[in-house]
Amino acid sequence: MAKSRVFIGTGRRKTSIAQVKMVPGKGKITVNDVDVKAFFPYETNIMDLKQPLVATNTEETFDIEVKVNGGGFNGQTGAIRLGITRALLEYDQDNAEKEGSFRKILKAAGFITRDSRKKERKKPGLKAARRAPQFSKR
Repeated sequence: MAKSRVFIGTGRRKTSIAQVKMVPGKGKITVNDVDVKAFFPYETNIMDLKQPLVATNTEETFDIEVKVNGGGFNGQTGAIRLGITRALLEYDQDNAEKEGSFRKILKAAGFITRDSRKKERKKPGLKAARRAPQFSKR
């Protein structure tokens, strides 16, 4: 029996890191050994992480297993989305230069670029990164 190929992608967003494994299957997504609908409390998070699959029309093609840690739900969702994108690029690397390739579709949708925005550090003398204490004249 031939072993099916595993496609791996790592995604990062804010302080979250996601390791994504994709194997040919029926479209089942598990996050930290739990179904995706049980792991994420909001439907928008699930829609957000499925965006690369919807764009490339591969929702029912792969079973996806994710290990994610760090951050909150939105950061984890962004990390998983980038991990899925990178795994799809690994799957379709032979067609990278052709017209209907996953790379061109995902690049046009803006999924390939890592979102590098993080929380800015607190500065001395301020209440937050830029929020100064209220001014009092007297």
